Amino acid sequence: MTKLRVYEDTKALFHLPDGVIYLDGNSLGALPLGVAERVSRVITAEWGDELIRAWNSAGWYVQPRHIGDRIARLIGAEAGSVMIGDTLSLKVYQALAAALDMKAERKIILSDTGNFPTDLYMAEGLIGTLGRGHQLRLVAPEEVEAALSEEIAVLYVTEVDYRTGRRHDMAKLTANAHALGIVTVWDLAHSAGALPVHLAACGADFAAGCTYKYLNAGPGAPAFLYVAPHHAGSARAALSGWMGHAKPFAFELAYAAAGGVERMRVGTPPVLAMAALEASLDIWDQIDMADVRARSLALGDLLIAEVERRCPALKLVTPRAHARRGSQVSFAFGNGYAAMQALIARGVIGDFRAPDIMRFGITPLYIGEGEIVRAAEIIEEVIAGEMWRRPEYQVVNVVT
Repeated sequence: MTKLRVYEDTKALFHLPDGVIYLDGNSLGALPLGVAERVSRVITAEWGDELIRAWNSAGWYVQPRHIGDRIARLIGAEAGSVMIGDTLSLKVYQALAAALDMKAERKIILSDTGNFPTDLYMAEGLIGTLGRGHQLRLVAPEEVEAALSEEIAVLYVTEVDYRTGRRHDMAKLTANAHALGIVTVWDLAHSAGALPVHLAACGADFAAGCTYKYLNAGPGAPAFLYVAPHHAGSARAALSGWMGHAKPFAFELAYAAAGGVERMRVGTPPVLAMAALEASLDIWDQIDMADVRARSLALGDLLIAEVERRCPALKLVTPRAHARRGSQVSFAFGNGYAAMQALIARGVIGDFRAPDIMRFGITPLYIGEGEIVRAAEIIEEVIAGEMWRRPEYQVVNVVT
């Protein structure tokens, strides 16, 4: 299959409103043009004409595993090791529960203060539910490696920090953790579709991620869960849902886990949302992740250089070193929320994370050098002209 050229061939495959420079694909990806037709076909030809028969005739039931294999290519996972469904919160819960079960004699979950809060909340909830004396230990991101010890049960981190874009070294941390008997759980929310991931090569035990950011599957799109093949037959399914049963249509009263990663299915798969995801994956199937990464780093370097030259009031918090950053550039600014609202009003869409972080997602499939330079010009206009002081930009929306 001929590979698409990143940006040159791919930008035309997305709907992008006129007058908008979209730098928030790290929060919600842009709409692939094929989504409307794909979802419409599922609604009319499959749901409409086939009705319940579509679970078999249209392959709805096996879709979570089929899509999981398509995502596996993007995250360096083995065939048959990735399952689609539910939300990222549920998937990290499942992964963490299974990981803790593998190390029942240990009670410490190690994470960092840069981890996404929902991951920490799910850990706290699981600890309370288990009631077995587990403890969530948090350290600064740069202190994770030094905090590894034989008392740790699970290393539970997000590869790329959602605020700063700082990237953990998955291979190194996983190897160091395994040397101490620690099980690893990786959150790939800001990795999948943003940079090459090598789960199998790194020896990761579990990983989870969402598909609505860089993978462009739409708001509320389903999450995925990776279980290393050597764990898949024994990992405990803490959320023992009907779809994860070995024989779901035997309607047995007692739960028996399905084989392999199938046991990590929980509820009925979101068929319409999966249709949107498949339309996006039709694009990703034709893309080399190494090309995406190279363009991402170059665009990030350009944005950093342009903003620092034009706006010294903005302080870079994203690592400059390529190996240590994901696919976003973040700046700290005391009036960052209002400044971001002023930028959005002028067509540069990024977002804000408390207390003072302005985030700009680098999504090379539909962002190029011209957009980056123009965005920097508008950022300069907003900051130098103190446009953020206007009262309308001080109003805090529910979603920031």
